[in-house]
Amino acid sequence: MTLILQLTVLIAISSILLISIPIVFASPDGRSSNKNIVFAGRLLWIGLVFLVDILNSLIS
Repeated sequence: MTLILQLTVLIAISSILLISIPIVFASPDGRSSNKNIVFAGRLLWIGLVFLVDILNSLIS
């Protein structure tokens, strides 16, 4: 059950980032004004990886 939750959360966030990052970079403003969005998404993904790992260690 925990594996399903982990994969669901990480695949969902990865898919969102996979679609949104090229869109952000292709916008007229480009990377200069939208880099905070990209960095926030990256930090969210890294944070979720650690959170899932911590929660998994508490359950097991």
